[in-house]
Amino acid sequence: MKQRQESSPPHLFGQIVVRLIEPLERERFDRLLVEKHYLHSARLGGRHMRYVAELNGDWIALIAFCGAAPYVKVREKWIGWSARQRARRLGFVVNNSRFLVLPKRGQFPNLASRVLGLCLRRLCADWQQQWDQPVLLVESFVDESRYRGTCYRACGFEAVGMSGGFARCSRDYYSEHGQPKQLYLRAVRKNAAALLRQGRLPAELAEYEQNLSGPCPLRAEALGSLLDLFKTLKDKRRGHGLRHRQAFVLA
Repeated sequence: MKQRQESSPPHLFGQIVVRLIEPLERERFDRLLVEKHYLHSARLGGRHMRYVAELNGDWIALIAFCGAAPYVKVREKWIGWSARQRARRLGFVVNNSRFLVLPKRGQFPNLASRVLGLCLRRLCADWQQQWDQPVLLVESFVDESRYRGTCYRACGFEAVGMSGGFARCSRDYYSEHGQPKQLYLRAVRKNAAALLRQGRLPAELAEYEQNLSGPCPLRAEALGSLLDLFKTLKDKRRGHGLRHRQAFVLA
């Protein structure tokens, strides 16, 4: 009896479909990330999107995107933008925060790059529709002690340098975990870095720029003491029982 031959990977790749998950699939998606992804976490902060890749109806990969990291030294150097520009334009950058291939490594060569490429083709349109925000740049942090980042390089990402080895714990607090990761960047629009650092964005992008003043350009020692400023104000209070000096009350 003639044995049935397995389809070759190129033939199978043509059958792969990448789509956004349905609301009822969220629990399954998150559970798989917690169980099988090396970070063991499905937590995504801020704006985010979850995709699943299917082959003949079976889930073969999970991929998630969320808002960009607030500050990464090597990224800011690569783009060349100012702190004020970063504060106003960070929304144009999206982070590939999770990527999990479910079959065993080696079972389907090049599967990861195929799935990532299919996802990148639709990411901009999906993000625009869901969050009303264009995407110019995609970033991803790769732990090169575990992975070589081959699929990212195959999809046009550029390794720009190592992160500082800190994880965000709250809005303005970071803790050092001692595991720097390689930052990969890929422009999804031509001359994305040049656009992000130029003085004025094109009209079709300017409307999406956040109206923020950005970080204070002065160092702490140049700002002076607010308490000393309060001490220069004349105290117009009158009456018996004043226990506290006005400067301390204002402070």
